[in-house]
Amino acid sequence: MAKRSSGTPATLALDRAKIAYRTHPYVHDDSVGGPGHGSYGAEAAQALGVDPARMFKTLLTELPGGELVTAVVPVAGQLDLKALAAAVGAKKAAMADPAVAERTTGMVVGGISPIGQRQRHRSVVDTSAADFETIFCSAGKRGLQLELAPADLLRVTGGEYAPIVRR
Repeated sequence: MAKRSSGTPATLALDRAKIAYRTHPYVHDDSVGGPGHGSYGAEAAQALGVDPARMFKTLLTELPGGELVTAVVPVAGQLDLKALAAAVGAKKAAMADPAVAERTTGMVVGGISPIGQRQRHRSVVDTSAADFETIFCSAGKRGLQLELAPADLLRVTGGEYAPIVRR
């Protein structure tokens, strides 16, 4: 894949790591993402014509004691918080407050990328990512997705695979 940088923290981190990726812009609908207004990930999958099982969303979670963990799951499923907690050796996990997610990643909800976050967090990617040659995830802003190999996502985030999705 050819590299094309859009200048987001995610693409800049990929460029520094010399990881191949492609960016896929789409027109984001500002009514998407609020309560009752659909999913940012589903919007991206539909706009780009990508199978929702191959489009991954980034969710920031919090463990007891305050440690934040980045979870990356397909938009076709839902994060299983118990499975995530088990994967990282914690008793439980909860979704992080959106304001905390934005502050610690430096990105807005709906545009949070697992790559290039302001503060690096432990990352867990659902095992289903390994089923694809490439997957899609946010490039760090609404309306822009990255396409890259799942192994490269693990490499750049220091992440690990675990079965953390509920369909």
